Amino acid sequence: MAASSTTKIAWRLQEFEAHSSSISCLALGKSSGRLLATGGEDCRVNIWAVSKANCIMSLTGHKNPVESIHFNVSEEQVVAGSQSGSIRVWDLEAAKILRTLMGHKANITSLGFHPFGDFLASSSMDTNIKLWDVRRKGYVFRYKGHTQAVRSLAFSPDGKWLASASDDCTVKLWDLAQGKTITEFKSHTAAVNIVQFHPNEYLLASGSSDRTIKLWDLEKFTMIGSLEGDTTPVRCICFSPDGSCLYSGATDSLRVFGWEPDRCFDAVPVSWGKVSDLAICNQQLIGVSHQLSSVSSYVVDLKRVKKSGGAVIQGIIQDDQPLTEPKKDPKGAALRKNYERPTTTCRSQRYGERRSPSEDEADEKLSSAEIHNAEDYKAIFQPKSAISRTPPKMSEPFPAPPEDGESSTPTVISAVKRPSPPAAGTVSSSHPAPTQPPVTAAKSKPQLKIISSARNEPIGLNVADFLPVSAPLSDEEALTQMKKGHETMCVMLSSRLKNLQTVRGVWTRDGIKIALDTAVSMSDPSIVVDILNIINPQSLWKLDVCMTVLPQLDKLLQSKYESYIQTGCTSLKLVMKHFWTLISDTLKATPSVGVDITREERHQKCRVCCKQLKNLSNIVKNKATQVGRHGSTFKELQLLMAPLDDSP
Repeated sequence: MAASSTTKIAWRLQEFEAHSSSISCLALGKSSGRLLATGGEDCRVNIWAVSKANCIMSLTGHKNPVESIHFNVSEEQVVAGSQSGSIRVWDLEAAKILRTLMGHKANITSLGFHPFGDFLASSSMDTNIKLWDVRRKGYVFRYKGHTQAVRSLAFSPDGKWLASASDDCTVKLWDLAQGKTITEFKSHTAAVNIVQFHPNEYLLASGSSDRTIKLWDLEKFTMIGSLEGDTTPVRCICFSPDGSCLYSGATDSLRVFGWEPDRCFDAVPVSWGKVSDLAICNQQLIGVSHQLSSVSSYVVDLKRVKKSGGAVIQGIIQDDQPLTEPKKDPKGAALRKNYERPTTTCRSQRYGERRSPSEDEADEKLSSAEIHNAEDYKAIFQPKSAISRTPPKMSEPFPAPPEDGESSTPTVISAVKRPSPPAAGTVSSSHPAPTQPPVTAAKSKPQLKIISSARNEPIGLNVADFLPVSAPLSDEEALTQMKKGHETMCVMLSSRLKNLQTVRGVWTRDGIKIALDTAVSMSDPSIVVDILNIINPQSLWKLDVCMTVLPQLDKLLQSKYESYIQTGCTSLKLVMKHFWTLISDTLKATPSVGVDITREERHQKCRVCCKQLKNLSNIVKNKATQVGRHGSTFKELQLLMAPLDDSP
């Protein structure tokens, strides 16, 4: 058993409720890989120890949802930016607000601490990048040049350059001292989500929604590689500590890339969904993701991940083909220039004069740090006079769970909301491990079992049907066992495809309203969900559409399928946001003189929609009492639907 427990490559460490409302951002401490900060719509920043579901401290002071968060190199400070454009820096050791910085006019999208000095970079939806001197409460430089929102910032290891990635498909390199652009890279064909410097060499990596990673030589300012193969947008990238390979995090996958020549060393399936941040510690890669109000953390054992070999990338990665060893070029990557790090800090260095004053000093007095776990706080954020610095640099690796045939089954879990596939057909949550401390959010789950939208196994199949019985089976008997239910599944999928093709034809010919009526008449909720998932992102809603859809949301909100619940909640939010004012004003309006057929029709539609919304409001109120991320979603809906209580 001991031997088998070492064969796992990736597993889920835990999942827990981190905020009272939806989480909007999170960040790992890169030095230790053991600290986690989360920011939410509740305007709080919560600090956690990875693998523990008890919050160490909550940082308050923001008056708007927190949109971006980042630790400094020593993990003694954390900075958070809000939806209003304000930035707050906290000293974690002293458990107090250090600085409030004002200056951006829109959402903060990215933050970064300078590797040595008391400087901080921030970017915003206003397309500006600002460099702040934390000691002087004012920005030093403003960097302008991007035409759309800036999504990622990174300082070079020597602290002289700043790289920025933007929705305008470009990556810019800035000279901090001169306050101007050094160069611009334009090879991406979609928004650039993340940018990262090589730890030693003059090399820059950028990951994009075009599903590629570009590598840029910072001596020649040319692209030296394009790493392809991810099937979803690249969300996170991380160089190995020695710089020998690059880890790419995308939806439910981790890839390990090499360059010169471009190749993929390994591809590891990890059920982390849309991963938000990566960190490396003790030859383990830690990945974290969030959904609604819950956070999930995952571990990948890098000792079991290939970091050499792999196939040369030629459009599509061929992971299973042997790589012909490239000829060594004496003028190649091995001789690329390395960064020269200063021997002392640059605390006395100034990149320019202070350009703007900061505002709202009184806000700092209103900000506070609420310590929830004094024991963990003392253990992690020791005073500076202590000999031991924490988080510990030599912390123990996270143990892999016992082998059970799946690479992502959690064992150290505080509150599992999205079940991994320990066995096909399993829909119940795993229980906390005996050694895990009790967590309030995980104790009670009175609601019905919800089949997760992130499941990796088919529903309704028993894994035992595909395993040999006690007596050895012949090949023919084994095939018969494996084909159980196959014909039924094919019939169901064929029927669903036929129905969708019918709805598509009606939509093309008669429009969205008739297509929805057709979908409803088929009495198949999956078809309605498919249509709503097309309508919702494209804002194709009309009052007629509301009348057809609202009666169907009753079934979706009370469904056992998480994907149906999510689609129903999204649709209901859109209806309330875009149509409630119209419905309310129409019903309250004084009757007009004479006959107005159009007005009468609109009034009738609004009356029907209002009645349906009131029925749905009762369902939402009942669901809002649930614990967990579904309860949080329904609580948000309950607040949004509060005006219904005052309607006639």
